[in-house]
Amino acid sequence: MKIAIIGTGNLGSSIAKGLIGNQSFTSLYLSDKNTSNVNAFSTVENVVVTNDNLLAVAQSEMVIFALQPKHINKVLESVKSLITEKHTIISVAAGVAISRIEGIIGADKNIIRVMPNTAISIGKSMTCIAANEKAQERVALAQEIFNQLGTTLVIPEEQVQAATVICASGIAFWMRLVRATTQGAIQLGFEAHEAHQLALQTCFGAASLLIESGRHPEEEIDRVTTPSGCTIEGLNEMEHQGLSSSLIKGINASFEKINHLKKN
Repeated sequence: MKIAIIGTGNLGSSIAKGLIGNQSFTSLYLSDKNTSNVNAFSTVENVVVTNDNLLAVAQSEMVIFALQPKHINKVLESVKSLITEKHTIISVAAGVAISRIEGIIGADKNIIRVMPNTAISIGKSMTCIAANEKAQERVALAQEIFNQLGTTLVIPEEQVQAATVICASGIAFWMRLVRATTQGAIQLGFEAHEAHQLALQTCFGAASLLIESGRHPEEEIDRVTTPSGCTIEGLNEMEHQGLSSSLIKGINASFEKINHLKKN
């Protein structure tokens, strides 16, 4: 697959790292007016780093637009003459509806909206996929590419905003929980590097348990808590202080914000 990434900021460069790590292409063009994040990839075989978007589109079959919403219209306008029905157009721009892209390059083009997270750089992304009517037959192709970079879920486009909050913003939410656990461990007497290791591995173990067992979180919690034990004492105190409520409120606040950005 001949792939181009237009926009090589944090997300674009993360996708590039994932693709290069898995060799998921026959050629890869990385295009941006500022290529500082990906210049190191210029020595990788079959990777071309450029600031020529037209060249990148002309030489590719799948074009991933990893742009900020405020820039995507201008860039699409500049390359639309080169986009054909043979191209698979993928947008990872948060809040940018498929209809907005169709309005620029046409509804007769294969347009797929994809929402990965930055864990894509290590092949661990949770990526959600939605497509326009024309691109329904290309969804499997998008899954084939992004399944090499983590896990995919095909969803209706109206759920992409919510998926952005849970999966993309969610990376930051989980990072904050890991940091809080680390701070707690330091307070209990561990060195900072020890506390960080304890928090990370325990978080990884919890997620792995749920994935491999298929059990509900409460089932695994029941396996840890004992009557009058320290675990239930800690859990109840966290709930009294609003742990679950705060997390849910934060998720909803992010959802309201992304919907506000979409309207504007």
